[in-house]
Amino acid sequence: MPLTLDQLNAASPAGFVALLDGTYEHSPWIAERAAARRPFATLAQLKRVLVEVVREAGRDEQLQLIRAHPELAGRAMVARTLTAESTNEQGQAGLTQCTPEEFETLQRLNAQYNAKFGFPFILAVRGPRGTGLGKAEIIATFARRLDNPPDVEFAEALRNIHRIAEIRLNDKFGVEPTLGHLVWDWAERLAEHSEPGYAERGELTVTYLTDAHRACAQRISHWMKADCGFDEVEIDAVGNVVARYHPAPGASTKYLLTGSHYDTVRNGGKYDGRLGIFVPMACVRELSRQGRRLPYGLEVVAFSEEEGQRYKAVFLGSGALVGQFDMRWLDQADAQGITMREAMKHAGLCIDDIPKLRRDPQRYLGFVEVHIEQGPVLNELDLPLGVVTSINGGVRYVGEILGTASHAGTTPMGLRRDAATAVAELALFLEKRASAVPDLVGTMGLLEVPNGSINVVPGRCRFSLDIRATTDPVRDACAAEVLAELERICQRRGLRYRIEETLRAAAAPSDPAWQQRWEHAVQALGLPVHRMPSGAGHDAMKLHEILPQAMLFLRGQNAGISHNPLESITSDDADLCVRAFSHLLDQLCAELS
Repeated sequence: MPLTLDQLNAASPAGFVALLDGTYEHSPWIAERAAARRPFATLAQLKRVLVEVVREAGRDEQLQLIRAHPELAGRAMVARTLTAESTNEQGQAGLTQCTPEEFETLQRLNAQYNAKFGFPFILAVRGPRGTGLGKAEIIATFARRLDNPPDVEFAEALRNIHRIAEIRLNDKFGVEPTLGHLVWDWAERLAEHSEPGYAERGELTVTYLTDAHRACAQRISHWMKADCGFDEVEIDAVGNVVARYHPAPGASTKYLLTGSHYDTVRNGGKYDGRLGIFVPMACVRELSRQGRRLPYGLEVVAFSEEEGQRYKAVFLGSGALVGQFDMRWLDQADAQGITMREAMKHAGLCIDDIPKLRRDPQRYLGFVEVHIEQGPVLNELDLPLGVVTSINGGVRYVGEILGTASHAGTTPMGLRRDAATAVAELALFLEKRASAVPDLVGTMGLLEVPNGSINVVPGRCRFSLDIRATTDPVRDACAAEVLAELERICQRRGLRYRIEETLRAAAAPSDPAWQQRWEHAVQALGLPVHRMPSGAGHDAMKLHEILPQAMLFLRGQNAGISHNPLESITSDDADLCVRAFSHLLDQLCAELS
């Protein structure tokens, strides 16, 4: 029979440890310390307390925990001395049936890893969905993590141990994150659509109104209709997929608006944007299956474009909903010379209807968005969910410093007019200035010496500036100081410069009431509330211009990396996200009743 929280809460301290035996490999001290923190109201709360016990332990105990784990396809597996749990996990990943070449590769990697770090390589081989990683993926992850610095890898080993424990607890309690699996599977299936030149390499690229983009819209539309039970589904005049689940008869005619984007960056991840479509889809699917209507409607929008990859304009989908689609954008051409107007006509979109897409704020309760964090904070804290306090305002510039190209061997250091070193000096100033203020970030992502040569002092250097902060005044103060420093550097070095502002987006603080609803939803799961700003831009910052908005972040795996094929989530975290969204819907029902 599956274990229950009631059994665990009622057990003696020794009984508690016995019931959790095998959750953490050969480490009963974790359960011993967790027993004192009962009662546990949710399984998520139990998992979190176990994580906290390990986080609070000293490094020696943590190292002992890591070393308690066997090598993958190592000596213990060959000698058949693995625990039952480890045998099951390595078996599901196929490691008990390696080819001689695979076994040799794993032995070599084990030896290299132990020599570098002094502890065995730990990987949750049952993977993000709990069904097992392939051997090729295990070997690739092994090789990639060998490049990590020791402290980074130590923390990554502990995170994988917690993931192993989470899956083992699911088994003990007979729990399956069904709705999380649904979200995870939708993401996998949608990622089958990718553009030529990328699809052949197994890379995901979906840009505005390409064949892959239109295929994604059709697939999402089909799921919304056939699987989820939405009452209306349409593809609008800019390519947004819009689905509505109507309110209960006689109830309010207002709707809660939610959603995110389904386009991607080039060679991107499967969850950026798309998570915020699938989570509310899963909630509506459950409501429809229960035959349940809410005292308000739910409108889910899969926004057609947010990334600005094919055309220079960004937020086309969400911008149209706030009445900010600039018709001059239609004349922009992509790299193949295809204008946006031509692409929209080819897709069968009715350009004349774009102005009609503007939403009337009086018909909506607000806008909420779920999104993968796209950063390392939640991953570092071992927290699955975070509540967003504000979406940072940003300003971007592209610039160029101009000096004199000259011979690297014959031009004395004191007589040089080196454009590249001037840009380097500016980059260091930006780093220092942004580091001095909380929640302010500054980046120079583009540094280029046109036609540079190894034996020529750079006469030109192009650069970019990206400055973001939780408030516009903090952002603008930093930008002003950086531009003033650019002027001083160039005067002192005898250089000229050009600078152009290319983007300015206002900060979007979360609406207090909606942020609090997310906080209550997280607390209801038995998890601590972590409040954090969003450094990335989101569709929510456009809807913020007409509606109150708030966001919920989901932890990303692999140090939270995003805009990258390594972007990853677990189905357990996705399940928590769906449950948090459902709780927010229920809160709203109670408030409106």
